Amino acid sequence: MDAFLISTGLVALAEMGDKTQLLSLLLAARFRKPWPIVAGILVATLANHALAGAVGAWVTGVLGEQVLRWILGGSFLAMAVWMLIPDTLDEDEAATDAPRFGVFATTVVAFFLAEMGDKTQIATVMLAARFDTWAPVVAGTTLGMLLANAPAVWFGERITRLVPIRVVHVVSALIFVALGLGVLLGFG
Repeated sequence: MDAFLISTGLVALAEMGDKTQLLSLLLAARFRKPWPIVAGILVATLANHALAGAVGAWVTGVLGEQVLRWILGGSFLAMAVWMLIPDTLDEDEAATDAPRFGVFATTVVAFFLAEMGDKTQIATVMLAARFDTWAPVVAGTTLGMLLANAPAVWFGERITRLVPIRVVHVVSALIFVALGLGVLLGFG
């Protein structure tokens, strides 16, 4: 249960102000069809994070315990620093033309590609390796993505005015620091 809850919370926090959350806002503003957009986010995230979780689980079996501990500890600390760097969405990543394959398919493709190498994808790899489990981490990171992005689709920028993104990023960074130090010091 720890793997699921920690994965959910970390990704929900990490996703605040992330480029995929910005993409969610853009898709919602452009297409104004929240259900196919949210369904597309779910499918894209499940596919992307299932692959990332599989990589994390595989890494656990390949690396020795000590090597994995140092890599994970360092990676969590690097994620803490990365959390403090604001994300932007490039103009060419935004969906600006009419969807050729419909809102759902456009969302799946755009979201899947935007998640490649993103903080939350890398966090999924690290969490799957840390907890040496795949399904609870993928379920948690997917739920975390939906918790951050579905409201963005439905409520738009009103949400970003209520919660200071900088505060969310600092809290996320502190959680990643705690996880990194915990792993390096052998607490879990």
